[in-house]
Formats: sequence, C-alpha cells, structure tokens
Amino acid sequence: MYRDNTCGALRASDINSAVTLSGWVHKVRDKGFVVWVDLRDRYGLTQLVFDQDRTSSELLDKAKVLGRESVIRIKGEIIERASKNPNIPTGDIEVLVKELEILNDSLLPPFTIEDDTDGGEDIRMKYRYLDIRRNPVKDNLIFRHKVTMEVRKHLSDKGFIEVETPYLIKSTPEGARDFVVPSRMNEGQFYALPQSPQTFKQLLMVGGMDKYFQIVKCFRDEDLRADRQPEFTQIDCEMAFVEQEDILNAFEGLTKHLLKEIKGIDVEDFPRITYDEAMKRFGNDKPDVRFGMEFGELNAVAQHKDFNVFNSAELVVGIAVPGGASYTRKEIDKLIDWVKRPQVGAKGMVYVKCNEDGTYKSSVDKFYDQEDLAKWAEATNAKAGDLICVLSGTINETRAQLSALRMELAERLGLRKPDEFAPLWVIDFPLLELDEETGTYHAMHHPFTSPKPGQLELLETEPGKVKANAYDLVLNGNEIGGGSIRIHDKEIQATMFKHLGFTPEEAKAQFGFLMDAFQYGAPPHGGIAFGLDRLVAILGGQETIRDFIAFPKNNSGRDVMIDAPATIDEEQLKELHLKLDI
Repeated sequence: MYRDNTCGALRASDINSAVTLSGWVHKVRDKGFVVWVDLRDRYGLTQLVFDQDRTSSELLDKAKVLGRESVIRIKGEIIERASKNPNIPTGDIEVLVKELEILNDSLLPPFTIEDDTDGGEDIRMKYRYLDIRRNPVKDNLIFRHKVTMEVRKHLSDKGFIEVETPYLIKSTPEGARDFVVPSRMNEGQFYALPQSPQTFKQLLMVGGMDKYFQIVKCFRDEDLRADRQPEFTQIDCEMAFVEQEDILNAFEGLTKHLLKEIKGIDVEDFPRITYDEAMKRFGNDKPDVRFGMEFGELNAVAQHKDFNVFNSAELVVGIAVPGGASYTRKEIDKLIDWVKRPQVGAKGMVYVKCNEDGTYKSSVDKFYDQEDLAKWAEATNAKAGDLICVLSGTINETRAQLSALRMELAERLGLRKPDEFAPLWVIDFPLLELDEETGTYHAMHHPFTSPKPGQLELLETEPGKVKANAYDLVLNGNEIGGGSIRIHDKEIQATMFKHLGFTPEEAKAQFGFLMDAFQYGAPPHGGIAFGLDRLVAILGGQETIRDFIAFPKNNSGRDVMIDAPATIDEEQLKELHLKLDI
C-alpha cells in the first residue's frame, strides 16, 4: 500500500510504531552525516530522518538528491524528535526511514510551495495545480467544502430537495449576455448556458416540489470587473405557498446557521431597511453597517448662502470621518484628488474640521459662518475631532461618489474588520428601472418578480413608483443573496412583459413554456439565490472570490492554465455549421 497514515496524523503516542507514508518532498536539509526531509500531503507535514549511524549509505545518498515536490513513498519507524517543533501537530516525532521509493520526480517548481510564496498571481494562476498545494489555497478549498456541506445539511433538514436543472437551455433575456453553444444536430440553432435556473425552479414549484435547492454553476458573458467571474456558483432556492416573510425567515435561518457552525458566532435578528432608506443613509443598496459614517443631507442648511456650487446642486450630502480633524492639508488634498479620479467622478470636495475646542474650520469659510457649520455637524452626527466631507451634484451620482469615499475611508481607518459580521435585509426595491438612453423600463431584478401587493395598478400610470416584492441579503457591504416573490398568474405575467416592451409574440416565443405552465395550477412561490463564491470568501475573512475557487479565470475571463478560450479547427466549425469571418 502507498500509506497507512497521513503526514498530519502522527503523534507522540505513535512512537516505536512502523509507518508507511506517501507525499511530496517539501524541503530537504542536508548536513552531510544526516538528512532531514519534510514530507507533505493535504493533511500536514512529517519530518523524515536519514542518518549515517542508522541508515544505509545507499539510502542516505538517495535522500540527498531528492528534489522538491518529488512524490515519494517511505517505510520507517516513528521515533521521538530530538528538537521538537511546537508549531506543527507532528512536531514531537519524526520517522527514521528504512525504505524509500521515488514514485515520481518533479521539475523545479516555478515558485516556492510555501505559505508566503515568491510567485506572483499570474504565474500562480498558470500553475494553479501547484498553487493548490500551498496551505492558504488548500485551506480555502477545504473551507468552501465545509460551507457547502453545512448548506446542504441545513436545507435538507428543513425539507428542501436538491434537484439538478439543465445546463443547455434556451437563450432568454435576463440582463446579461448569454454564453451560447451551437447545436451540431440542429443547424443554425443554439443552446445557451444558464445565467440562473430561474424558470426551471419556478417550473419545479408548478410541479409540486414545494422546497427546492441546488448548488449550481451559472454563466454570464458580461464585461469583467475585478473579482467577477464568467462562471460562478449559486445556492439556488425556491419555495411554494410562501410570502416574503417566510422567505426572509427561512434564509435568515440558513445564514445564522452558517455563522454559528462555521465561525462560532451567534447573531441577532437581521435588521431590515428599505432600498430608499439604504440609498439615503449609505448611498448604495448593499451598505456595510459594521461602521457609521452615515450620510447627512445638507440641502436645508447649505443652500441659503451665495455658494453657487451647492445652490445649483440637486443634493448636498456629507459624512463625518472619525478623528479626521487631525488630517493635514496635504492629506485632505489627497482625498480630494481621490474623489476626482475618473473611477469616482466627483468634481471636488468641501471639508469641515470639527476642532476639539468646539469651533469649525472649513474650505468654504468665505460663505458659511460657525452657526452654519454647526448645523452641518449636527446633520452628519460629527463630533469634536471629526472631519466632515461634503459632495454635491445630481442625486444618484453624488450618492454613489460619497458611498465610494465612505468605503475607502473605512478601509483606511481599519473599520472593515473581517472578523465582524453585520448582515441585513434590503427590501422594497423598485420593480422597474428607467433606461435614460432609450426611455424604456427594464426589470431591476428579472421579469418574473412580483410587484408589492396593491401596487399592480400603478404599472399603468406610474411604473417608476412600483415597488418589487424583492429582497437582498447583505453581509459586510456585499450582496450575498437576492430574490423575490414571483408572479404566478399568467395574466399578471403578460402585463409585466408588456411593460418591459415585449410584444405578445415575443413573450410567447421567449417564455411560452412558462406561461403555459401557469395555466395548470401554479402555486404562489418565491425564492432566493446566494452567491456561494462571495459568501464563502466573506465567511473566510476575505473579499477576493478567486482565492476560494479551484480553477478561476483571470480578470480578462481567461483560464491561463489551459489557455481557454481558444480557437477550434475548421472541421469542428463545419460540423457546427459555423463560419468565422476574421
């Protein structure tokens, strides 16, 4: 056999026992008369010893030429380690090797297989199979497994059934572009890879499955941003005979379960805020509430003087930065430069120092007196020693800019602590969003989201005011889940399609199968989908999802390890009835 123990299992109680181990050569230390080899596998590290008094010269010579990352099998005796290592679980013992077999030699790796490696991200992505041998990556993948198993256990215990849905489906407009797959058997026709199993899980509710979940791959061919993957994993869930409150309670329960079982943390009931409140208080719909710096709107106390920048603005709004009054002018100028970056887009920033003696010093002292600035401090909840940062402009743009500044300052001040968890629900989203370029509305979530009870009539008169029966679960400033109560009535769904600009013929062509199913007793239903990659990263104290994916794509959507996407040959193109004009 290759092994009867793993490299992380042996303890002092095993001394004087025989053992067979297999693994990778982590490190070799050759002192001439004695050679120590660290042998590594997924479970840990065991020190092997070869010495001239107890080891044959042939075996000692063989140990001296072992290369890093070679795969070996050894047989030997577990002995007490003379110089113990308290930093590893196997630090009390070592194995005196009697037999050594090299199972596979290794080339010199392009980077060191250590926790703190010398390999940059590009090279580690290219040799990801080597990167996985490092403890940080290996531990992240094991952590992801634990989260996934707890999800399956909890949902199964609550009566949910895991059902697989197809990967080769019909292209439907869900907001992003589909990845399409040509059909060889059906010339000129294409499958699409699912952006989500949305329509299938609704059909499962029509089919009476009642409580469904699936840990499922989804695909979106969208322009990539940092930490966004073209393929990602969802915890996809749906329930029949439920209202919004049932969904929130069920999946708040799942999140509490994960925080308890994975992190050992008990959390109180999650706060709930409306979308409008989130935008007003934090400038975005996924606020990080581990810290303050809530927005204070200043129109009423800043637009009564001759400062035209504020007088002409739709919104004047500020935040109080804890301890920021100590910032030098140079530091404040750097903040102003930061908000003027194209990625943020502000034209400038007004600031007020709240001095410890109760006075105020601002960049607009020419226009505002101490009484005015005291009102700004009150509106932003600024204390002595704080700095008030103020932006102005159109409502949506200014809120987004100040939200970016709030998050940047929190990062600099160390307020976004990875070991703190602050979940909340954001509810009452707008049902529709207006595309300012085309003047048409599109669904903020997806076209199957139900309006809030009693608001259906507003679709005809004031569609922009209709609220969705939708909800997002936010954790530490990241949306980790989102869902809605679905439309289950064919006529209401047809009305929704009409307001989204579908003709009856287009709606029939795209979603006829779902509309038909609704005619056969569709129950009230709703659901939610969690982004598993993001959830695992946050629970793991990080926000980079690539670190928790075995074989991720880079920021350009490429797999640099296997060099994908790639061209295909002419014969394949002919079989698929495709012709490339490049």
